[in-house]
Parts: sequence; C-alpha cells; structure tokens
Amino acid sequence: MSRALARLQSWLSGRRRWTAGAVSPWRDIPASIPRPSYARTGHVPTGPSSAVVCDDEAVEKLRRAGRLARRMLDYACALAAPGVTTDAIDALVHDRIVAAGAYPAPYNYMGFPKSICASPNDVICHGIPDSRVLRDGDVVSFDVSVFVDGVFGDNCGTVCVGDVDAAGRRLVDATRGALDAAIAVVRPGACLTEIGDACSDAADVRGYGVVRQYCGHGIGTTFHAPPLVSHCRNQNKFRLQKGHVFTIEPMLTEGSPELYVARDGWTVLTRDEQRAAQFEHTVLVTDAGHEVLTAPPPEGE
Repeated sequence: MSRALARLQSWLSGRRRWTAGAVSPWRDIPASIPRPSYARTGHVPTGPSSAVVCDDEAVEKLRRAGRLARRMLDYACALAAPGVTTDAIDALVHDRIVAAGAYPAPYNYMGFPKSICASPNDVICHGIPDSRVLRDGDVVSFDVSVFVDGVFGDNCGTVCVGDVDAAGRRLVDATRGALDAAIAVVRPGACLTEIGDACSDAADVRGYGVVRQYCGHGIGTTFHAPPLVSHCRNQNKFRLQKGHVFTIEPMLTEGSPELYVARDGWTVLTRDEQRAAQFEHTVLVTDAGHEVLTAPPPEGE
C-alpha cells in the first residue's frame, strides 16, 4: 500500500496520526526507593556479555517483580478512556509503583523522561506520555516496567479505547495471539529461530507486518541483556536452557513494518501511518517448558 493511500484510509476512518503533545516536568521519587544504576545520570552501564542462567533465589525475585509489573500494567490499561491524557495515566501509575516500594524502570533510562511508555495508534513503541488526550477509537499500547529488590519486571499490552473499529480489534487480537504462539515454543533446547517463526506465522496468516528493529531481551539485575529475541524470521541458533529469563514482545503493524524515530529520539512510528500493537511477557525457561512471570493473576485474586 502506498503511503498516500494509507493516509487517505486513515483520514476516511477518522484515525489520528501521532502529534507530539506537551511533556510535563519530571516527577519525584522518594529517596527511600532503591534505584537502578542509571537512575541519577541516565547512563546505562554495560551489561553481561552473554545470557545469564538464574538460580532459584534470582527466579523468586523475578517472579515478584513480574507480578508487580503485571499489576501496574493492568492498572494503566484500566485507566485508558476517552478524554484522559497519557500524561495523567503516567502520573497515576508512577505514584502506584512508588507506593509499592519500586522504581519505574523507564524513568531516566538513557534520559527517558517518564515512568511508562504510552504508544497510541501509529506509534509502535517508546511513546512518551504527554498532554495528548485519548479519544474514542484509539488503540494504545502501555509498556510498564519496574525495578524492585534488585531486579526488573517488564511487560506490555495494547488496549482499545472506547469503540474501536473491527480492523483495530483484529490487529490487537492478532498481536496477542503472536505472543501466545511464541511463548508456546519456549522450552529447554528450543532455539530463538522458533520464536521468530511463531510470531511471523501468526502475523503472516493475517497479512500484518512484523517489526524487525526492536527485540525481546534477557532480563534480571540488568534491564536489557542477552539474548536478543527477534520476532521475525531469523537464523539465531541460540538454545534456551532452564533458568534463562527473557521477554518476548512482538510488535505487529496493519501495513508496512517500516518505521522511523521522531525528533524526540524516542517515539517510534510506522512510516505509512498505519496502526501498530504490542504485547509483552517476561518468560522463564523451566524443566517442564516455561513459566510466564508476568501472567495475569488468577481470577478472584
């Protein structure tokens, strides 16, 4: 599809292209909250050169961090409604993370100015929460990560704001399905090519693009670490083993997966201005296969 045709379709459907809003001042974090190494300077030190195998103590910490990250993501998603700004959602989630004794992991990571990422419509990822007001029909992704007890928890979800058209709902459902398909292949001895194939198969059958430039990653005491987990077809023969913990976070696009980064240095957008969606879980490799550390809590909890 040509870019001009994509723009025409977006205009006819009433969809909004991304435009930068006003970014509010930095928020306070109490001195009592333990901070990651980059918190004060924004400088991210070099992490491990190879994938870490986590021991039982580390895994239990990561379980707790994953559960907290999930609660914060669910809270962010529940706040998304017509008339609400992404900055207001960031402020509320920031306060709740801090109240839980944790640090919002994106905050000052390489200078990122907010506590979550909020990526509406044609924003693929890394959207900066701002004065932009969510409107009926928007599709918005929230990437919520925490640092607690010396480790990170990381997850992302996409929600429909108000009455979203059928095409938008299909994109969201397909992206969630791509993540589920990728998680299903995780087990000791599996290689990362299988994850890329599973995501790509789920996208291809529905005619969606798969973003190549942004990957899942190892996670633990370091926010972003090896292995890098590609969601497109690849030749990465790295084999998983018990104790590996990493994220899978496919980003699917309605049209072309070609992208560009806005002048703010963070916001990643589809070049053809079509919508994108993203889902992410933190996954542990176990003897039996895998455990999703950021899974929703059982109903009733």
